[in-house]
Order: sequence, then C-alpha cells, then structure tokens
Amino acid sequence: MWPFTKKTTIAQSNLLAGGTDHHSHILPAVDDGIATIDEAMQALQALAATGIKELWLTPHIMEDYPNTRAALQENFATLRSCYTGPITMYLAAEYMIDNQFHELLESGNLLPIGNTGNHLLVETSYFTPPMQLNATLQRIKSKGYHPLLAHPERYMYMDNSQYRTLHENGVKMQLNILSLAGAYGRAVQKKAVWLLKNNMYTVAGSDLHSSDALEIINATPLDKEQCSALQKLLHTNL
Repeated sequence: MWPFTKKTTIAQSNLLAGGTDHHSHILPAVDDGIATIDEAMQALQALAATGIKELWLTPHIMEDYPNTRAALQENFATLRSCYTGPITMYLAAEYMIDNQFHELLESGNLLPIGNTGNHLLVETSYFTPPMQLNATLQRIKSKGYHPLLAHPERYMYMDNSQYRTLHENGVKMQLNILSLAGAYGRAVQKKAVWLLKNNMYTVAGSDLHSSDALEIINATPLDKEQCSALQKLLHTNL
C-alpha cells in the first residue's frame, strides 16, 4: 500500500530506494556540475541517504566541454578510488548533438550508457532543434546504438505530436526528476507530467549538478499514478 492519500512527496514514498539514477553530473571538474572531489563525496553521501543503488555519471561531451573518453575514464577511476559507499557507479556521457558529435559517432570512440553498452544518452539545444535531428537519430541506430534522449520535456521546440513520433520510432527518453518538481518552470513541468502519464519515458535521472538539488527532488509531491510510473522508471535498467 502506498503511504499516502492524494499526494505524497518522493521522500515520504521512499521512491528512490533501490533505484538507478541514469543521469548525473557528479564527476568532478569536467563540466558545469560538481567541481571538486570533496563536493562529489558530499553529493554521493546525500544520494546514498535516499537509497539510490546505482548511479550513472554522465558528464557533458560537447563543443563547450570537449571532454575525451580517456580523460573521463581517468577522472572516473580517481573518483571510484576515493569512494567507499554503497552506491555502484558507472561512467557514460551526455552527448550534445552538434558538429563534434557527428565526428565522434563516426569514430566510435564513445561512452555508451546502460548495462548492455548499446545506448547513447544524447541532448539538443533547449530552444532550437539541430539540423536533421531525425536523420541523426537514425544514424545513431545504424551504428548499433539506441538513442536515449535526455530530458525531452525541456525541449521547448517539441510538441506532443513530435514526442509521439519519436516514441513510435523507437527513440527512448529519460525523465529529469527535477522537471516534475517544477525546477525548470511550469511549462517544462507540464510536459514532464504529460510524457510520464503517456508512458513515453524509459528511465529517470536526477541530472544532479549539486547535492542541493536533492532537497528539491525529495520534496516533490506526486499523486499515486505518478509515484507508480516513476518507481517503474527508477527500477528499469537499460
């Protein structure tokens, strides 16, 4: 039985316990997320307190943050050597679909997400679609990967019909839990609720850039249907 009547918070429902976070920026000093090892330890401790079991570190790879696979792997090894907590960590990347991405896709020098190693977490500009987005998503498939679209609810150029088309074409989608909290505004929150209700998402993630965001996530009120849907996403592994 769910411990609530009409609505309950994520913390009260203990929804994160045993779950997998498929999107975070906790790998230190590589992008706009966590800056130091000490801050990363604090964030991991805060996440562990929620009961999260597995965590994907997904630093940006884009023209503004031209991280290399080798450099990120080295940074990840350092973080793992410092961490002795209960969370199992994995390394992937969040790829901006830009000119650099096309070069990386051709090279095959990628950091895929998921236990099977055949998904790519990708994002676009929030306001302007990349040229030939659909063709790029198909190109990802031709290289043997399933495209996983990060936080689609934040793309203001997309409407419900476009989301349906992407879903029907096999593009998987990742929910930012912060979107349900209204952290990016009412319009994004409304889209997230619609996508969740219509079963468009495959997995969920915190998109954590600092431990402070967990307070917002924990305080997010959800109804029974939303709780059930989010729990399913948190216990899905790619």
